[in-house]
Amino acid sequence: MIAYPAFRKQVRRAWSGRNSGRRVNRTYSDHEAANPGLYYEGSPLLRVLPVDEERHGFIRRLFDGTSTPGKDSPNRLIKWPANTFHVTKVTLMSNYVNVLLPFVPLGIIAGVLGWSPAAVFSLNFIAIIPLAAVLSFATEEISIPLGETLGGLLDATFGNAVELIVSIVALKKNQIEVVQSSMLGSILSNLLVMGSSFLLGGLVNMKDDSGNGTEQTFTSAMAQTTCSLKNTNVDMYLYSILDSSDQHGKTESILWHSRGTAIMLLILYALYLCFQLRTHKNLFSEGSGGTSSLDEGGDDPESVMSPWSAAAVLVAVTVVISFCADYLVGSIDSIAKDAHTSKSFIGLILIPIVGNAAEHATACVMAVRNKMDLATGVAIGSSIQIALLVTPLLVVLGWAINVPMGLNFNILETSVSNNQVK
Repeated sequence: MIAYPAFRKQVRRAWSGRNSGRRVNRTYSDHEAANPGLYYEGSPLLRVLPVDEERHGFIRRLFDGTSTPGKDSPNRLIKWPANTFHVTKVTLMSNYVNVLLPFVPLGIIAGVLGWSPAAVFSLNFIAIIPLAAVLSFATEEISIPLGETLGGLLDATFGNAVELIVSIVALKKNQIEVVQSSMLGSILSNLLVMGSSFLLGGLVNMKDDSGNGTEQTFTSAMAQTTCSLKNTNVDMYLYSILDSSDQHGKTESILWHSRGTAIMLLILYALYLCFQLRTHKNLFSEGSGGTSSLDEGGDDPESVMSPWSAAAVLVAVTVVISFCADYLVGSIDSIAKDAHTSKSFIGLILIPIVGNAAEHATACVMAVRNKMDLATGVAIGSSIQIALLVTPLLVVLGWAINVPMGLNFNILETSVSNNQVK
């Protein structure tokens, strides 16, 4: 997910379903202007049929994405159920991947009843994908009224919440290999998204209207961010050197070195957020140089639910994700044994898909629309959070619960991580 508030606003506007309740300006015929109550704003794919607005106005408002009848009623017996229905409605309509939400109860039932490991893993794997989208939607709803600074801080904190939850569950089960592989896999999946965005964007936008070749560019801030991500890989060489010794007495020193480095990385990330959100936020704003093309002319989306309602959704979804993640991680050993594969493969390839599937697809769509800032912002922002926040935080959490989680990746993982952005 994205570390930049400006990019997050644009991406949310692009892939969220909240525009369903927004009116579209269109030209009315003389008959429509004379009889405004007989017509409604239809879809461009459907004919505008005459409708009696007074007769069907309640039904239209009932399933409208921005309002619900009775939500502002002074009667609490009407207001509370209406608010509950409104929150449920706008949450379900927030993203198209929410059609996968029926897999959530199926995954939990499969884990409770002890179905086969393949069924438990598959159902909970699919279930976490829409839950990640709902979690991101609730986070944005809370961040909108908080302002740019606090909202951006909240977005950055919960940017990779799903990966963090799954990794914490795996860490509690002492699945250190899965945690390390999933962290590297998250960064590599973002690299794959960036390459796919360049490929698709280049193929679709290869030539302009006059037939001349075009060049896709992104802002200097994005290039600077890429360089900062490369600098975080310097310590990986040190881990590789320390881990190359076969002496068992080196294990404890490597672990303490990892913990000290993790603390320094967390401090570095805090300074990075201060730089981005406080001291030099103009470099990351939507109005900064090179990013004006991102805006399609619309204003920033308004909140469609109260912050307290969004917070309730955030807490509820986090709890549900923890249950699904517990069943998902608990079936990894059996899946690896039955499928004759390694746990590193599951952590490196499969688990990173869970938290970012929707936004990765959106990044490719944005590249096709020639919006490379958004496409690269998805990958780079998420990679920075994984490298500077999630991974060192897991090391510190492992220290707190007495799990030897370190940064001593094996040689292959270290080499891949060190060459990912070169």
